[in-house]
Amino acid sequence: MNARDKHLVQGGCVWTGLLACGALILGGCKGVPTAGEKAARQQVQTVAAGYRPNDRKPLLPVLTPDSSLSNFLAFAMLNQPQVEQGYYDWLASVERITQARSLPDPQLGFQMDIQNIVTSLMPGLMGNIPWPGKLRAGARVASAESQSKYFAFQSAVLTSAFDVKRAYYRLYYLTEKIRVDRETSRLLSDLEGIARAQNAAGKVTLQDVLRAQIEQDSLNTEIVNLEDSRPALLAQFKAALGLGVGEPAPPMPGRFESTSLSLSADQVFETALDRNTQLRAMAADVRAAEASLLLARKARLPDFGLGFMADVQANPTLYRLPGNPGTVSLPIWRDKIAAQLAEAQAAKRSALARLSAEQIALAVDVAERTYLYREATRNLALLDDRLLPKARQSLEVARAGYLSGQIDFFNLIDAERTLLGFEWDKVEVATQREVVLAELSLIVQGMPPSAVTMGAAVGSKTPMSGGGQPSWKRTSRGRM
Repeated sequence: MNARDKHLVQGGCVWTGLLACGALILGGCKGVPTAGEKAARQQVQTVAAGYRPNDRKPLLPVLTPDSSLSNFLAFAMLNQPQVEQGYYDWLASVERITQARSLPDPQLGFQMDIQNIVTSLMPGLMGNIPWPGKLRAGARVASAESQSKYFAFQSAVLTSAFDVKRAYYRLYYLTEKIRVDRETSRLLSDLEGIARAQNAAGKVTLQDVLRAQIEQDSLNTEIVNLEDSRPALLAQFKAALGLGVGEPAPPMPGRFESTSLSLSADQVFETALDRNTQLRAMAADVRAAEASLLLARKARLPDFGLGFMADVQANPTLYRLPGNPGTVSLPIWRDKIAAQLAEAQAAKRSALARLSAEQIALAVDVAERTYLYREATRNLALLDDRLLPKARQSLEVARAGYLSGQIDFFNLIDAERTLLGFEWDKVEVATQREVVLAELSLIVQGMPPSAVTMGAAVGSKTPMSGGGQPSWKRTSRGRM
């Protein structure tokens, strides 16, 4: 082997070794995480430990008729697909932080000069280097966007909890309404018996018996209709728990829990300002817009392309140092740079305006819901302490008066209707109070519920909503 052949072999070995070293280096390189990335990944570990340990759904709570509301809420949080979607959207956004702060991938290059023979053989390694600070700014944008996704995940959890509570209290409303109607049906059966006895004694006509039967038949039909609506409400409850079509329905809660509120409107608002996930997501959007503005300002600064090559054909080997080859980007399109800055500035101002508008809307929502809560609490106390006892006493007086012939059956049945109306009102007001509390919980921690939400929660009859009169202030004729 002559000297030139040895040199070619030596050059090939150098080239092969260079490529192998480059592959090893590239395969084991890691960037330096930013503070925001470290915090985000720590947050992921904390949440994943309870929500998706080992990236798997944990064992769900076993639901029984005796399960508490907290058991149903935990089941929905772990099982609801919308919550899971928000969780993995957040995880994907955390991975984008690493991508944003990483250098562009380097490139392996190869150059060969050929005349009659190969005169030069130059493998090399090249890469682009952004201007210092650009990658950090990009990482700040990605970190802020990741926080926004995290709060969106939290909002999905809260929305899931509200959906469970809404279905839960709809079932409560249905159960209590059926209970009241059945008790009233038994009462009407007793009144019919009294009317029959009075008719047999010749004190009243058969019309009183027929009136009692009409009232009882109407009420029994309503009970059948309410019972028929139970599967639809259970389907809503099942959907709120994240159970699919082919999965068994959840058990009907055997007991319903009530909650209380010990905070004033001002305290609720202050707590909401501090904990509301939608506000925090909007604040994260503001930070992302600020970071985008900083990144846009750096668009006028150039990026560099550097490389290192070796001519393994030359004897001795010829090395080309950084800068040969080398490139520098030329950000000369000033209108493009100005447009990027203007876009980033407009996005920041828009985010600030959304945050301010949401704070104003939050204050209104808190004021409205706390008023409705206080109103429902007062009306519930009025029904329990005064109206229902008096209505029961009035019915007993009317019963005695009917037996003695002092009043007619119409007044007796009117007293029964009044009592039934108050019993219905108590169920509706108690249900509305629980729904308002659920809405306040959502406002404090999540986002304002839509105006339709509360009205839909207790059916078509909402005696305390919209500034209308309580139903006991309306005539009792239209109740049946």
